[in-house]
Amino acid sequence: MRKWTRVWVAACLLVGIVAGAAAAQEIVVGLNAELTGSIPVVGQSSRNGAQLAVDEINAAGGLEVGGRRYTIRLIVEDNEDDAASAVAATTKLITQNQVIAVIGPNASRNAVPAAQIAENFRTPLISPWSTNPATTAGKRYVFRAAFIDDFQGQVVAAFARNKLGAQTAAVLFDIASEYNKGIAEIFRASFEALGGRVVAWETYTTGDRDFSSQLTNIRAANPDVLFLPNYYSEVPLQVQQAQRLGINATFIGSDSWGSTELLALGGSSLEGSYFTTHYAPDIATPKAREFIANYQARYGSTPDDVAALSYDSMYMLFHALQQAGRVDREAVRNALASITDFEGVTGSMRFEGTGDPIKSAVIIQIKDGQFTYFDSVAP
Repeated sequence: MRKWTRVWVAACLLVGIVAGAAAAQEIVVGLNAELTGSIPVVGQSSRNGAQLAVDEINAAGGLEVGGRRYTIRLIVEDNEDDAASAVAATTKLITQNQVIAVIGPNASRNAVPAAQIAENFRTPLISPWSTNPATTAGKRYVFRAAFIDDFQGQVVAAFARNKLGAQTAAVLFDIASEYNKGIAEIFRASFEALGGRVVAWETYTTGDRDFSSQLTNIRAANPDVLFLPNYYSEVPLQVQQAQRLGINATFIGSDSWGSTELLALGGSSLEGSYFTTHYAPDIATPKAREFIANYQARYGSTPDDVAALSYDSMYMLFHALQQAGRVDREAVRNALASITDFEGVTGSMRFEGTGDPIKSAVIIQIKDGQFTYFDSVAP
């Protein structure tokens, strides 16, 4: 073999060894987010929160796992706010990209089918924002950073009944969405169990823009509160149409209201409304204040609940990796299930036999055109 050939072969081998060593020092995490579709602000917030967490870890020299330091690489897939795309994105991240875990999807209509894929492949999945019980039900590898609809539905019903003094309620929700339908049903059962009456129960289908027929029925029922467990992109139009019809009920909602885009779309029509969510920037802990400041410096805006929950989801995964002591899906799954006291920017959480964290909820009032802390409710 000629000298230059031997040198070339040796160089190739060296490059391969170095590349292999670099790959071995990298942990790949997948993000499955709604970057396009009907709720793109949710996907953008999720990506921002997750990327901020990754960049913080890498800037600090990487994540130490089992005595070795690893760089975190985030691979982002757009699920287009579509269930089939969410399934395809999850499958790709797990089988092609070989991620250690998947963060997302966020909307329950995407998270429920994606979670089943993760379960089938025995790969940890953490949904930042999905609150529908079906996301984690019966699954060992699926977790979430948000409270579930059972708890949230009870909280908002008790708030309407006990704090607002509502005797009657109406509900308008998207019958085609797992999240909207599930929380609507829990609210009705909880409100009636507390002695209230649901006097109107109206539905629509994803993509509808005219709610005049449903709202006319609601106006005839004259409820004290109108519960709208719908997404930030839909609620402003529903409230504005309700007000034009002369409905004077107090509008209440759920964590799907949490994006500040709601304020931009709804303006003064939402003044005095209330909704349940995961954290309130104006009563943030020192840990949360640091996150908010870093997020604002990076992205030029105040982080919403999706950003905060995605950030928490990443750090929950980092914590589990460190507790596992090795980069192994099964070990990470076991470490996630064993979390008893994780302090995130959205509060303290722990897991007790399911993938649903035990944590508090926050009630926000829209006041002077801003999201303002009103109350907290512990589980």
